[in-house]
Amino acid sequence: MTAALQVEGLHKAFGGVQAVADVSFAVEAGELLALIGPNGAGKSTCFNMLNGQLAPDAGIVRLDGRDIVGLRPRAIWRLGVGRTFQITATFASLSVRENVQMALYSHAGRLGSLLARFGAAFRPEAESLLDQVGMLDQAERPCGVLAYGDLKRVELAMALANQPRLLLMDEPTAGMAPKERVALMALAARLARAQKIAVLFTEHDMDVVFSQADRIIVLDRGQLIAGGRPADVRANPDVRAVYLGSGH
Repeated sequence: MTAALQVEGLHKAFGGVQAVADVSFAVEAGELLALIGPNGAGKSTCFNMLNGQLAPDAGIVRLDGRDIVGLRPRAIWRLGVGRTFQITATFASLSVRENVQMALYSHAGRLGSLLARFGAAFRPEAESLLDQVGMLDQAERPCGVLAYGDLKRVELAMALANQPRLLLMDEPTAGMAPKERVALMALAARLARAQKIAVLFTEHDMDVVFSQADRIIVLDRGQLIAGGRPADVRANPDVRAVYLGSGH
């Protein structure tokens, strides 16, 4: 079976610094793969190559068997790659529902027809997505007044608007309280498994990583040093030495 995401021999250097060196991995539909490592390990560089923000120096990135290297981020998004960011990217003056409607308009290629009013277009679809992430009861509130954890849920609904085959989540629980972190990733995991969405996420909270990831891969100075099931990665001496430490 073809993996939803297949990465082979990915390389990226900045001057004399090898940010990502010969990285290969795959993510299956409905699987949550965590990419962890110390600061400067190359995680963000890797993410930015997967969705077209950076061009790799070498390597292949396949989405459902199709090589997507060289495509612009917009084109990759249209092929079914969603992304959430460390800092939430919502429109503060728009309502929760309107933010999701905006993403749906974009997915349909109809942003040019969106002027001052959202109207009824995509309203049922937006409300369905908000219901999935537990935010339907706040649909008419401006995003600017929401608690940070609720903004993260809205951002997840927006990421799901293009019916992604692959969801890239860059430190999805950054800035959240500990209980909110686990709850958000548990929600993302349930939706991903139910809808067969492949998820690749980076995260510094190891409670989230080890409780939610199906598999974990570990980067250090641009190279993969370990990979496997959470229990195997936790016990790996190289991972403990460079990242987890004796306390884990």
